[in-house]
Amino acid sequence: MPLYEVIVFAARRYGIAGATVIKGFMGYGASSIIKSQKLWEVSEKLPIIIEMVDEAEKIDGFIEVLLPYFEKIPKGGLITVEKATILLHKTGGAYSSF
Repeated sequence: MPLYEVIVFAARRYGIAGATVIKGFMGYGASSIIKSQKLWEVSEKLPIIIEMVDEAEKIDGFIEVLLPYFEKIPKGGLITVEKATILLHKTGGAYSSF
């Protein structure tokens, strides 16, 4: 299972309000090696962002859950925490036919 799936399922079990995985088309990290989406490149080399939203205390607690995952992987990674202002939070209902 890809690490991003493991993280999203762990976030759901932990009770994080929401998570989204975004696949990058091009980027580089600490190695300064540029990774991009080319037909001949393996997709696992592309940058991935996992964005989660919840109260600061809940995110801080979940970071402690995440750290062991990142210590086991041979690849690099970055965890950032940013404050967000939520302007609208509307929960969806059950789908219905019109």
